[in-house]
Amino acid sequence: MTDPKGPQPGSASAEPGRRPEEEDQTGPVIRDKRRIDENGDVRVTSEGNVADKTAPDVADEPAPAENVADTEGDHPDTVLAAERLDALQRTQAEYFNYKKRVERDREAQRDATTARVLESFLPVLDDIYLARQHGDLEGSPFEKIADKLDSTLTKLGLTAFGAVGEPFDPTHHEALMHIEAEVPEGSEGTTIVQVMQPGYRLGERMVRPARVAVADPS
Repeated sequence: MTDPKGPQPGSASAEPGRRPEEEDQTGPVIRDKRRIDENGDVRVTSEGNVADKTAPDVADEPAPAENVADTEGDHPDTVLAAERLDALQRTQAEYFNYKKRVERDREAQRDATTARVLESFLPVLDDIYLARQHGDLEGSPFEKIADKLDSTLTKLGLTAFGAVGEPFDPTHHEALMHIEAEVPEGSEGTTIVQVMQPGYRLGERMVRPARVAVADPS
């Protein structure tokens, strides 16, 4: 009696010329298409042929792409660090300039305050100057007091200027009188011949110009 299911694989009635492994398989078929075996040699199939060249080689796999941000310019962190450094340097420069400006303004304010205080002493200094010119201080008890006052004001930066024989300079001298008088030999222009009130400076700041009488060479 003929088997209704037909010939079975591996049976005598199997189709001649076909190997068992070529018989129909009911499960999934797995084919190894690697060209290189685990030893690194070119793999040859059971039929003696080189493995399918369509399968990609491990060595042929493309290298992973580089970070686009790294290759197209500086790293974002490097750019940010440079920006922060530049901002810090600008802030430091602004701070140093501000500090210098404050110190300069403070010095100017201190000099202005000192000048206003010293201006109140000018009438006293003028009296002392006239007393010295007439010899009234020499040998008197007030002479030492006047000397101490002059020394103290000098330490504060107050200096007197204006003397007979100096060339007249309108930026430092105030001519109260223009008279006919003999001038020192060699004078080429208007010359101070008498000092009524000496001028005073506080550092580079002029507190008061010298008040003088002047004359021209004959």
